[in-house]
Order: sequence, then C-alpha cells, then structure tokens
Amino acid sequence: MAELPDKQIKRLRSLLQDAETNLAAAREMLMSVLGEGGLVIAENKAHKSSEPIDGKVIEGFFDGQQMIGQDDGKVYPVPANYASKSKLVEGDIMKLTIDENGKMLYKQIGPVPRKQLIGTLVYHDGKYFVEASGKEYMILLASVTYFRINVGQQVAIFVPESNEEAGWAAVEAAL
Repeated sequence: MAELPDKQIKRLRSLLQDAETNLAAAREMLMSVLGEGGLVIAENKAHKSSEPIDGKVIEGFFDGQQMIGQDDGKVYPVPANYASKSKLVEGDIMKLTIDENGKMLYKQIGPVPRKQLIGTLVYHDGKYFVEASGKEYMILLASVTYFRINVGQQVAIFVPESNEEAGWAAVEAAL
C-alpha cells in the first residue's frame, strides 16, 4: 500500500472531523425537532405497543462506542445520541432487537456499577477526552455537542467502578 503524503492525511482527517461535526449537528437538530429523547426514543415509542417485536435478539456489551455480541462477537453500531443520552458506560450489558424490516432497537439491560469523576474536556488527535484523576477518558462527540461542552470546561463523567483499564467515559453534565 502506498503511503499518503502528510498533506493528504491532514486533509482526510479534516474532512472526517467536519463530517463528524456535521453529523452530530444534524442529530442534535433532529433531537430538537423530535424532543429531548431524539430519534432512538421516538423509535422506542413506536414499538411500545402491547404486541411483541418480532425479530432477532442479540445480547452483548457496550465497549464505549458500539455493542459487541456476546455469542457471535460481532460489532453492532450503537447510535451515538442513544449512547450519550443513556449515559452508557463501557461494560454495560445491552440487548439489540433487529426487526423483520432490519430496524435496530437497542436497550440497556445490565448497567455496570459506576463511579463519578470530575475532569476537564481536552481535544487532540481528532478526538475529545476528559482528563480526570490523572487519566484521559475518550468521550463521544455526540456528548460534546449535546451538552455544549467547550475545551477547558469542567465535566462530570461516569466510568466503570471496577474497570481500571476503561478508556471511555459517559458524560453526566457540563459544570
């Protein structure tokens, strides 16, 4: 594979960051139109009838960005707005139902014990982190846009209580 020149790599990173920012802004706008719960909660409400959802059910754990299937080891994309609003923490047990139309409905079924930390939002290498207790925890871009956090601002986060190796945190609030 040919190596890309630094200028192209910087441009690609810039394009990806712009795309992520635009996607987060679009999700935020959609949430404002649909209400605080956003798209995933609107989908949940549509399925809250007395009839069961037919489809494939998969259980797994949240790795900070996505769900890893317990039985198949496959990676399932978790909507960032759902993960952010639900304050999912690395290790949370989840259930995914894929209906007959291919619609994916996630539900947190086993939250891991959490501890709350206070830290500072930082940005480098194209990602947002919260620096807390001498460690940097990655956070979702959707959390940054939803809570309107600025670099340098204090943030309350949740991390798994017993997993010292966790690299991800859920944002509780901007302070």
